[in-house]
Amino acid sequence: MEIQVRHNPSFSVARAILGPSEAIRAESGAMMAMAADTNLDAKIEGGLMKGLKRSVLGGESLFITTATAAAHGGWIDFAPSLPGDVTVFDVRPDQPLMVQKGSFLCAEQGVEIDTQWGGMKNLIGGEGGFLLRASGQGKVVLSTYGALDRFTLEPGQQVVVDTNHMVAFAESVSMELRKASDSAWKSMKSGEGLVFVFTGPGELMMQSRNPDDIVDYVIANLPAQRN
Repeated sequence: MEIQVRHNPSFSVARAILGPSEAIRAESGAMMAMAADTNLDAKIEGGLMKGLKRSVLGGESLFITTATAAAHGGWIDFAPSLPGDVTVFDVRPDQPLMVQKGSFLCAEQGVEIDTQWGGMKNLIGGEGGFLLRASGQGKVVLSTYGALDRFTLEPGQQVVVDTNHMVAFAESVSMELRKASDSAWKSMKSGEGLVFVFTGPGELMMQSRNPDDIVDYVIANLPAQRN
């Protein structure tokens, strides 16, 4: 399977070029366009309890869409809900990927998408406590709000990231939560609260925009709020 990223970096679309009868799984509602003879099917993958876990705890849809090409092959486009970039990550059995809620777009059949407890640090950091875990073998496509930044951390190398700008990181990367500054007063003045400290080795992905900001902007500008 080939994944082509189009219209990046601002309004990216992932096009999956499928071989004969090849299939790809995607977040429900992500399909933008496809070859006319491509077959779509939606189901609760892994059973009801696993689907509910992924939906309620992981922030993804209850149903997973599977697109299957015709006997001669085909293609399908997937678009994220927020404007920004799209990136492709090759998951291997020895390299699972931890993904923040809302960033999963689609994946090859060999990739298992499950929900994993990220610890109290993730809950306090505003990510809801749970992360998606992509494991197995194959390509997984992630979306970002704004531009994408990818870092390859060396063993022991650290990067500090605002909690709402984290997208995904290799399972080999450790994550800690701490205050942005050494005092509450300094954190208040800087406008920053809690941050994640990531320590390598492994890959780290970040987004240049904070999804909470667009929510706050829309709420603040609703007609009822102007009165």
